[in-house]
Amino acid sequence: MPVPDYQSLMLPLLKLIGNKQEHAFSDVIDTLAREFDLTDAERKEILPSGIQAKFDNRVGWARTYLKKAGLLESVGRGKFRITERGLQILNSNPTVINVKFLRQFPEFLEFQKSSRQENKNEEKDEEQAQTPEESLESSYQNLRRALAQELLDRIKNLSSKFFERLVVDLLVAMGYGGSRKDAGQAVGQSGDGGIDGIIKEDKLGLDVVYIQAKRWESTVGRPVVQAFAGSLEGQRARKGVLITTSQFSQDAKEYVNRIEKKIVLIDGEQLAQLMIEHGIGVTEIASYIVKKIDLDYFDEE
Repeated sequence: MPVPDYQSLMLPLLKLIGNKQEHAFSDVIDTLAREFDLTDAERKEILPSGIQAKFDNRVGWARTYLKKAGLLESVGRGKFRITERGLQILNSNPTVINVKFLRQFPEFLEFQKSSRQENKNEEKDEEQAQTPEESLESSYQNLRRALAQELLDRIKNLSSKFFERLVVDLLVAMGYGGSRKDAGQAVGQSGDGGIDGIIKEDKLGLDVVYIQAKRWESTVGRPVVQAFAGSLEGQRARKGVLITTSQFSQDAKEYVNRIEKKIVLIDGEQLAQLMIEHGIGVTEIASYIVKKIDLDYFDEE
């Protein structure tokens, strides 16, 4: 089954701590995972940031929302228990506890108000059942995908010479080619047997990588990749990078996995993402740092 959303976890979490005992957050996560019959793979599924498990994050936000509504309270480092209000809610046998349900409590409304959550965003979050981190990351990924598409559109409308320069800038930013001057002399100078350029694999030039760059609209198929592999053979080269603004056929991808030569295929989407990651052709307009409580700081033991 898919990982349950944080609102679906609120009622099971409250029932789990309904025995009035103190509960450790880690134990609650494990118990709820078993209750929802999650597999190891589902337990290990992480947020796009790669920092936290998705299920752990959702249980954490279910706990936070219940706490802000006064249904549970913290009693120590990583431990919490149900409140009298929480017991009263359980005794009323609710069929569901979600954000809409919690809005009956003034403390929760004040929490939402202080969080500056507009009604439209709240309703959208309720429909998507995303935690704040997931909503933030989803918005970030949407912005990044839109930026990647805009980059590709601009690249396709520029000259092949500009594309060669862009490839050099990107590879140097990724740590290849030594200096910008050295890389510029190498790329675009060969033109020998389907090879557009040669660039150092490291700053010392202990090995080299042969490059072919194709500013194409149509799919790059196996024949093009096979011809590039043949060009590498003619140069007694072992490594190559084939970059395109379009995409590679499945046959082309399978071909490079079968041959002895090490050829990396970079399609338009990967190219744009690498440009964003290494700051080529883009500029930063805002930066957000998400922080959490440092439990060690507040440990009095």
